[in-house]
Amino acid sequence: MTDNKSAQPKLRLGMIGGGQGAFIGEVHRIAARLDGRFELVAGALSADAQTAAASAAEVGINSDRSYASFEEMALAEAAREDGIEVCAIVTPNHLHYPAAAALLRAGIHVICDKPLTATLAQAEELAELADSSGLLFAVTYNYSAYPMVRLARQLIAQGKLGEIRVVQVEYPQDWLATNLEDSDQKQAAWRTDPAKAGAGGCIGDIGTHAFHLAEFVSGLRVTQLLADLNSFVGQRKLDDNANMLLRFKNGAKGSLWSSQVATGNENALRIRIYGDKAGIDWSQENPNYLNFTALDGNREILSRGSASIDAAPGYSTRLPAGHSEGFLEAFATIYTEFATQLNARKNKQACDPDALLVPGIADGLRGMRFIDKAVASNAQGNIWQQLD
Repeated sequence: MTDNKSAQPKLRLGMIGGGQGAFIGEVHRIAARLDGRFELVAGALSADAQTAAASAAEVGINSDRSYASFEEMALAEAAREDGIEVCAIVTPNHLHYPAAAALLRAGIHVICDKPLTATLAQAEELAELADSSGLLFAVTYNYSAYPMVRLARQLIAQGKLGEIRVVQVEYPQDWLATNLEDSDQKQAAWRTDPAKAGAGGCIGDIGTHAFHLAEFVSGLRVTQLLADLNSFVGQRKLDDNANMLLRFKNGAKGSLWSSQVATGNENALRIRIYGDKAGIDWSQENPNYLNFTALDGNREILSRGSASIDAAPGYSTRLPAGHSEGFLEAFATIYTEFATQLNARKNKQACDPDALLVPGIADGLRGMRFIDKAVASNAQGNIWQQLD
């Protein structure tokens, strides 16, 4: 990145959600701190006022900037000379739309966890609002920021794989293989509740990651999909397993499998792409290596941080080869690139092109259309749905 972080004041960050007992909120806070570009100064960390106050104290937010609601925070911070410049939304899905809308109307930039909203209609309204506001809006499809994912994208863009024929992406987990939502596990409870998660269960939680990764790495858009969604556990109302067929704009074919009932899988996101010249294979659980195999050639194992790698746009690596980087560093790259964009805007300078790969509102809307079409395909008897 060309902007010198030491020469830039830290961006004032707020957070909605992410209080005691939350998972992804702490991930966002670590990511924001890692490269020193942000300072968390305000938050509405819980809908419960007592929990919000206790959570704010734990993460170092002054009591006068801990708010009982995101509406109150947006208005109060917008009125302060030292108010927040950007806010992260890390709530359950049903709160993404009202929280983001309140921030945009208050003139505050947004970093929102995925999926963008609970419904497609909300996503379309939010996209219009974000576009008309002129503010920056990021959606944290963080897997797109792994160094070897960025390298895979570059190899395909350079034509190293030739004409793309097959795209296979899968994201299996097993943490919902039992009816965990019936216990006190609130992460499971809201993700399996249509009122909070939206129309997609597994496909909204992790399937959108797989879909975004397939399009991001291949550089191709999915034009049609056919989905078979299942709820294997008890009386679960949302899908916990999904199998899909994909058709891409160039004629390539693909498949997408996402599951949260795949016993023995922890966080096994994997993408394989095959062209008429070569193929690539990348796994999130072994993220520092990318397999590249040319037609009639030997398999090459490309290593993150290796001096032999031709650095890809946005290829951000912090440690020498052999020192593992992964989930938190990729998340931090999203935050750092967002900071680079915002600082360029504040300073009225051209933005470093390497910082322009941050997933934005269009990517979030695309993910919601994916969920909508997958649900429609399944409901109508597993038929093809037009996505583009």
